[in-house]
Amino acid sequence: MDVDRRHVMAGMAGLAIAGCSKARAPDDRALATENSAEIEPPTLPATGAANGVNWASFKQRFMADDGRIVDNGNGGVSHSEGQSYGLLLSQAAGDRAAFDKILAWTEAKLARRDVALYVWRYDPRAANPTADRNNATDGDLLIAYALAKAANKWREPRYAARSRAIVDAIGTRLVKTVGGRMLLLPGLDGFSTAARTTINPCYYVWPALDLFAKTGNAAVWRRVITDGEALIAAARFGAHRLPTDWIDVSNTGAVAPAADKPPRFGFDAIRVPLFASVSGRSALIEPIRTWWRSMPAEQIPAWIDVVSGQVAEYPLSVGGRAVVSRTLGTHAPNTLATDYYAAALQCLAAAFP
Repeated sequence: MDVDRRHVMAGMAGLAIAGCSKARAPDDRALATENSAEIEPPTLPATGAANGVNWASFKQRFMADDGRIVDNGNGGVSHSEGQSYGLLLSQAAGDRAAFDKILAWTEAKLARRDVALYVWRYDPRAANPTADRNNATDGDLLIAYALAKAANKWREPRYAARSRAIVDAIGTRLVKTVGGRMLLLPGLDGFSTAARTTINPCYYVWPALDLFAKTGNAAVWRRVITDGEALIAAARFGAHRLPTDWIDVSNTGAVAPAADKPPRFGFDAIRVPLFASVSGRSALIEPIRTWWRSMPAEQIPAWIDVVSGQVAEYPLSVGGRAVVSRTLGTHAPNTLATDYYAAALQCLAAAFP
């Protein structure tokens, strides 16, 4: 998964590591500038605004007629992560027609035939749009979660069966014990060496993991949750005790910022407080909350280097500020960003119960 994936949220996230990706370093300043342009959202009917999700506007801007969720800030590519957002948001808004379109495209274009997981990236400009067959665990988790929620909402056994298959594949292929902890790998390939395993802390989508722990193979998921919480608590670096976008876990269990990535609390890590806050785990991210409370929301930098203390010269996108608002319980931005990733963050911050 190369770093352009961070654009999937235009200020939300990114991925990279040898084998599964090719460490990316996009110009985040350009993303922040684009994210500053906002549009007034349309007035939504009551049936289309579940939990405050501006689904109608998101759908109009980012969903193609065939169900593909398009990353408009990243060359028009798509990702399993983006498809998972479309599924989750359409489910929350009660839009089953859109849900089925998104699901059909995802299954046709991204589903792997050897295992119940999804190719992480689709590039319509390439001769082979899915040349990199690796998966992205966060996208897989959220697809399974959205399917489980949809199965319950619409009483559709087909959704439930597919969700269970994905959950089983994640549990058997993407969970690994390292240094005494049961860890959630970011993907099938490219994240482990003889000396260390690289983890993305924002891939712990706690609402999904909590749901999985109530279903089959519950003991494994309870252990993943307990060890994941301990991992996040240990991944506190620098003066402000913040997690970095990527972390390394040694074979002895030691935790450090990933050796081959900038040691930043940035566009990936912004999802750490999002998923923690929506799952009732605010205590787990208290250092982040404390740092954010120390300044006005509009002055929070897009990233901070936890080692040097250097900060971005530009602020969080409007999507990032929506996450801050959800985390701190303050007033959220009331306009929808034009950039896909920022808009996705805004909608996600409202979509969870």
